Amino acid sequence: MTVQKLETLPPPPGVIGSLRAGFDVVSTHIWLIFLPIVLDVTLWLGPRLSIREIYSSFISGMLEIMAVRPFSNQEVETLKKSIEIFGRFNWLSWIRTFPIGISSLQAFGVPETLPVQTPLGLQGVIQVSSFLNWFGWTVLLSMIGWIAGSLYFRWVSVIAIGEAEAGISMFRAIAQTFFLSIIWMVSITIIVLPISFVLSLLTLISPVLSNGILFILLILSYWLIVPMFFMPHGIFVRKQNALYSVFTSLRMSRFTLPTSGMFVFSVILLARGLNFLWNVPEGDSWMTLVGITGHAFITTALLAASFVYYRDMNAWLQTVFEKMQQKQSIPTNKYKYIPHP
Repeated sequence: MTVQKLETLPPPPGVIGSLRAGFDVVSTHIWLIFLPIVLDVTLWLGPRLSIREIYSSFISGMLEIMAVRPFSNQEVETLKKSIEIFGRFNWLSWIRTFPIGISSLQAFGVPETLPVQTPLGLQGVIQVSSFLNWFGWTVLLSMIGWIAGSLYFRWVSVIAIGEAEAGISMFRAIAQTFFLSIIWMVSITIIVLPISFVLSLLTLISPVLSNGILFILLILSYWLIVPMFFMPHGIFVRKQNALYSVFTSLRMSRFTLPTSGMFVFSVILLARGLNFLWNVPEGDSWMTLVGITGHAFITTALLAASFVYYRDMNAWLQTVFEKMQQKQSIPTNKYKYIPHP
């Protein structure tokens, strides 16, 4: 393409403009932060669901099976520490599902000590007594997270870009969220398990080599972060099914990676960076509620901004390809970009 032809193309959507639009949406529709606040307050003041007993019995059984080899003091301490960490972890955090879910400041956090002190007193603990109960809790919490997450994404997308364009029905939103979440989990498992196995073997051979390979994989993961980030957006912005939403995300990332990568990097930097501020108050202080509210506002605004950016970027791509077809007099299928199924 020549410089003369490039000059006729419109500029792509700006990162700052999209972020500003997202913050404007939530500022004028503050009720959108309701679900994130409810989730975090529940995890903060409600009872903690613990699997300490199950995990402890699992470790004990593994030690009995492997009793043929004596364990060093360091290995024993490591096992004790892992049991303590699992005991402090709140399994209710599984309500915060991925890639579609309600944003949460409290989810997947592990308190430093037990018992956990809150403004209402010591946090209650519900012990899961069996593997069957643990499996049932995990499935139930995941389903609740998918349903609540789909409603949260739908509300934000409708307010951000309008009912006419993003008005997917609640039933369809929930159904496609289930499908996409299953696709996402299967894909992550297929990718992570072999890599973890290979890295474990390399660690036995050479820890330095293993760390080097891990560093390279982290760099290469940049090419996956952008399409994974936008996987749900086709469902809520274009009313697509889960599979086509994944395809659209991959296709958009292919043509807009530098700009889209900058947008995703900005979103992650703002969300993760401000978490240090929101986590400053101690858990037994009511100031934690300020952190929870601030986190809910920022993350909801960033979600709204991502819907605006996704819509504008797809519209820009459509315009670019149409202009390229007109200018270069090429067959229409060479640069055709179809965001709709």
